[in-house]
Amino acid sequence: MPSAQWFAHQGIASFLPNPRGGLGHGHEFAAAVAGRVGQEEWHDIETGIDLLIAQNIADPDRLGIAGWSHGGFMAAWATTRTDRFKAALVGAGISDWPRQVATGEWGAFEAALGDSPEHSPITYADRIRTPLLIVHGADDTNVPVEQAELLHRAVEHSELIIYPGEGHSLRKREHRLDLLNRARRLFAKL
Repeated sequence: MPSAQWFAHQGIASFLPNPRGGLGHGHEFAAAVAGRVGQEEWHDIETGIDLLIAQNIADPDRLGIAGWSHGGFMAAWATTRTDRFKAALVGAGISDWPRQVATGEWGAFEAALGDSPEHSPITYADRIRTPLLIVHGADDTNVPVEQAELLHRAVEHSELIIYPGEGHSLRKREHRLDLLNRARRLFAKL
């Protein structure tokens, strides 16, 4: 995922929240999302965005959202909850939790977070109005590439980029540079 420092160099401010369910604040904080994935995290992220807007740090008419892995899921989830984002980058994100539980390498762990269609962005894909850039590694075993393909098929105004030979994170220099340039072009339009 392009770093906040790289975005800043492009003149784009970044908000890097650690919502409930994240690491670094103990087990209770991380377990807060068990069985309710997307709920508390989205509330925490949206509250932070609203605060940045209220403090005139963020322009409500020029918001984008991006994330990788669970952050990719949250970027997709956010676009099913609001039309406030002008663009979204969904990197290696889960779009269908039941399929993820069945096919991902962390199935039992994923099942504890969300194992129902109600937690899946794909369930609400008809609500998505935000243009999506969906990126994924072709050889990802953590979040199989079918997750990206499902979301792309469900959202007409999306672009899908699959990086050959890549797993859950991008390792090849040419792919990382390609992603940086795609992200710059996506968010420069805001």
